[in-house]
Amino acid sequence: MAGFIGALGVVLLAVILWDAFETIILPRRVTRRFRLTGAFYRYTSAPWLLAARHMKPGRRREGFLGVFGPLSILALFGVWAGGLILAFAMVQWAGASFLEGRVELQAFRAELYFSGTSFFTLGLGDVAPHTPLARFITVLESGTGFGFLAVVISYLPVLYGAFSRREVNISLLDARAGSPPTAAELLRRHARQQNLESLAEYLRAWETWAAELMESHLSYPVLCYFRSQHNNQSWVSALATILDTCALLVAHTEGALRWQAELTFAIARHALVDLAQALFIPPRAMAADRFDPASLAELRQILGACGAPLCKARQADETLRQLRQMYEPFLCGFSERLLMPLPAWVTARSSADNWRTSAWGRIAGGPGPGASGPAQDDEHS
Repeated sequence: MAGFIGALGVVLLAVILWDAFETIILPRRVTRRFRLTGAFYRYTSAPWLLAARHMKPGRRREGFLGVFGPLSILALFGVWAGGLILAFAMVQWAGASFLEGRVELQAFRAELYFSGTSFFTLGLGDVAPHTPLARFITVLESGTGFGFLAVVISYLPVLYGAFSRREVNISLLDARAGSPPTAAELLRRHARQQNLESLAEYLRAWETWAAELMESHLSYPVLCYFRSQHNNQSWVSALATILDTCALLVAHTEGALRWQAELTFAIARHALVDLAQALFIPPRAMAADRFDPASLAELRQILGACGAPLCKARQADETLRQLRQMYEPFLCGFSERLLMPLPAWVTARSSADNWRTSAWGRIAGGPGPGASGPAQDDEHS
């Protein structure tokens, strides 16, 4: 019996340490189907999201959802630490380290207490190992606990640094594409200056953003649960806006702008699909079509105002339909799983950008980028 408990403790120890290594240190996606961290997020996110679905959309639900990402990190650290303490206690108990009567429950409680004080390097001294093997295990556990705490402390700045870099372009999208952002508004605001070079340069910046999103969120999938500062913004809606814009430019325009749109579309779609595979989010059919064919004439008019050479409409429509099928089911999967609404193609109503609003009251500012309607308070997460 003691040998079985000891072997089980060694296996548990190896599983937790390897899972922590893959989650924190290994800088690449893990394709194995079963992982302790993956199981943790599946079983903790499901009830949290289910509770959020019973709330009305708005500030309260966004605040509730915004807590899950950071809180889950602390809970995962707790699961790892508790599992390591339990595993070392099982090994110590199997080795009969310092108490008589190993089969008694009270003895294992003492082993568990001693394992906890050793793991957190407290060194109280009220319980001590008596055998050479037990002393070696104690030193090993103390070193493991010290290293675990050091890795956890260094993990958080890296995680929040990646989150901050993701949010920079999302915040910049506000003045260029509205709040919430739409492809039509992004093109309309660039059409005012008739500057195709500026639009191509902007799409190039989003090409880099999509690549960074893929690398950071594949390495740290928990970032997918982190929500933006404003309720009408999210990394999913920002990615949807850029994919919509690029798909429209690829289908309906020609020239250098189309080439940049193809490059940005390719990496953005690549990031979306890889993240869906990493989080085991299958593509889903859209419950309601985001694209209104009646607005296509308006979109082509905006493209013409930008000075972009247009393709034949009939051929372009089929190309646009094929491109949408390549990414919209994955966007829908993320939207349903994370409760992040997808933006429309065309702004449905006049609304103020986030930068024109204030928590202290309504601001009726003068004309500015995207001033398309009366200002209104934005609900912060």
